[in-house]
Amino acid sequence: MKIDITFNEISTRSYSVYIDELQQLSFDTKVAIITNTTVSSLHLETLLSRLHVKEYCVITLNDGEMYKNFDSLNTILNGCFEHRLDRKSLLIAFGGGVIGDMTGFAASIFQRGIDFIQIPTTLLAQVDASVGGKTGINNAYGKNLIGTFWQPRAVYCESAFLKTLPPREFSAGVAEIIKMAVTFDKDFFEWLETHDIHEEHHLKVAIQKSIETKARVVALDEREGGIRAVLNYGHTFAHVIENETHYETYLHGEAVAIGMVMANALAVKLGLLDSQSALRVKTLLERYSLPTSYRVASAENFYNAFFLDKKSAHSRITFILPHLLGGYRMLNDVPKETVMTLLEEYAHA
Repeated sequence: MKIDITFNEISTRSYSVYIDELQQLSFDTKVAIITNTTVSSLHLETLLSRLHVKEYCVITLNDGEMYKNFDSLNTILNGCFEHRLDRKSLLIAFGGGVIGDMTGFAASIFQRGIDFIQIPTTLLAQVDASVGGKTGINNAYGKNLIGTFWQPRAVYCESAFLKTLPPREFSAGVAEIIKMAVTFDKDFFEWLETHDIHEEHHLKVAIQKSIETKARVVALDEREGGIRAVLNYGHTFAHVIENETHYETYLHGEAVAIGMVMANALAVKLGLLDSQSALRVKTLLERYSLPTSYRVASAENFYNAFFLDKKSAHSRITFILPHLLGGYRMLNDVPKETVMTLLEEYAHA
């Protein structure tokens, strides 16, 4: 199956996402495969058996969100220079969202920009991180605060790679699927309530629906000037949680699950969402063993961390909140008192 992402009629950035169509890849150039220790041991031989290139090298990084930093970025860039890649060369991001984000960032700045393709091996990366051209790394101030928009040449999502995912990693990807359903597609949310996506057929449907949703949104708003920001539902809270816990306690999707519950609680306070709908979202997240609670250490510190969110501007915090199920609101005028009341509730949970 192929899903096209077309930005406009004359754009050279348009590309396709292929689902279960990775048969043979041929490139008449040098290729650097960027992967991590976990994926390399599980799937690298499979990829190499399907790859036909002029010359290739493998750059292997440590596995984990805590390695999404300048040191790892330099490892990629130095590997590209050591193997004498040039402007015609290609990078392959072979891993989860961390590998995809860093590889895309490296591709965007190596010799002022070269091509790369995404071959995501986690559910979260397949349905979200690999599609749309966001790249970046984390720093002490927050998640993905340093990066670029750099679209891949193609994305290949192979469901076979998901068979080796640990349960937590699988559930982390489910959180991103639920995220898109809550804000964009009520029918899809209700489908998720009645179908177990651990089952292979249902999983493929969920992957397809999620990619189609994200492709449609990204095509409308490549650089997140409007509707694409809605894909960050749950992330405003999640990024603070990840930074507070030093990226060691929660997987990204787990933090997003908590962030959605917190965003829903704020939406209920503002009259955008009824408490029963908020409970339905929480119940669906918990069905996949995702965390839905978090103890805020300092409400004031948590609130101030919101200002580092990339959607915030002019000293205003932008919150992405669900409006009923299948709808959304982007608000930058939520009273501080209302947000602080919510955070204080989590501080005493």
